[in-house]
Amino acid sequence: MNMMEKNFAPAGGSEIAENLADTRTRRGKLVSPIITLAHGGGGKAMRDLIDDVFIEAFNNPVLNTLEDQARFHLGDLARHGDRLAMTTDSYVIDPIFFPGGDIGKLAVCGTVNDLAVGGATPLYLTCAMIIEEGMQVATLRQIVKSMADTAKAAGVLIVTGDTKVVGRGSCDKIFINTAGIGVIHQDYRLGAHQARESDRILVNGLLGDHGAAILNARGDMHLSSPIESDCAPLHDLIQTLLKAAPHTRFIRDATRGGIASVLNEIAVASKCAIEIHESETPIRQEVKGFCEILGLDPLYLANEGKFVAVVPDNEAEAALGAMRAHPLGKDAADIGTILRGGRAGRVHMQTSFGGKRIVDMLVGEQLPRIC
Repeated sequence: MNMMEKNFAPAGGSEIAENLADTRTRRGKLVSPIITLAHGGGGKAMRDLIDDVFIEAFNNPVLNTLEDQARFHLGDLARHGDRLAMTTDSYVIDPIFFPGGDIGKLAVCGTVNDLAVGGATPLYLTCAMIIEEGMQVATLRQIVKSMADTAKAAGVLIVTGDTKVVGRGSCDKIFINTAGIGVIHQDYRLGAHQARESDRILVNGLLGDHGAAILNARGDMHLSSPIESDCAPLHDLIQTLLKAAPHTRFIRDATRGGIASVLNEIAVASKCAIEIHESETPIRQEVKGFCEILGLDPLYLANEGKFVAVVPDNEAEAALGAMRAHPLGKDAADIGTILRGGRAGRVHMQTSFGGKRIVDMLVGEQLPRIC
């Protein structure tokens, strides 16, 4: 697609990037304080939107050539590993601003994390936006700046994208789709099916914060709470884990469906049983209280800065030590094990009262539009 087809920010190849670091000739400025249908029409209004909002924020040599696609030398990619990783996700969260983040930060973190949990080094992102007519340009700038700041912190470039504007009521403010490309080092072969008996189940910190923060931000319960989303890019922490525990079997970020869904996926894929311990599962008291009031189970609450890792028993201590030394893993915990016996595909929890309860796969979703 080209500009007349509503594309924004296509990218050029690294072979010319050195000479095109800041050679943009289109430097249009927006006049309207709100987004109109004209900003998706492929003409001057759209060019001004792309220049003044997206190119200004995402400015990088690969992006600024404004071709119809991003181009990369295969040799540049191969320096990071021997396999390409690619992912995509769409973000429709409500509300679009919440304690601890916003839809822009979420879009970058979510895609970076989907690459990182496979052992990949995240490198490049795309960004496609569907914007509702009438959105304030200042609001859009705030979201785009958040994306740019988060991408910079994560060490990735946003290199191509697309913009669509739809009529009032056709979407809820803004929807974002991102795709990501990364490269997996040849030493990493992660997969849920690789879990083995006696492996340890690790998490990198307090669970359920994102889901609780989003529901509280909607204001339906009128609760006063300090809960913030845990939204964060996890690639550096995951690389720290993999260096400390090189035989790690599997990693998955516990987003929709929480850790309960991830654990069930592991149990089914590996044909093993899993036991976790309530007393060892890190959940802040505010989230526990929040869930008790609303009748929710924190094991199913979404996270945007937490992962579940399956690590061999003999590497678990080193893995925990390395994770706890990292800012995003200071509350890391060993919450359970892959059982030697038990019913294959089943997850259960040892409760604080000394009993057991089944932790089943979530049917439906506790909270809609949390990412």
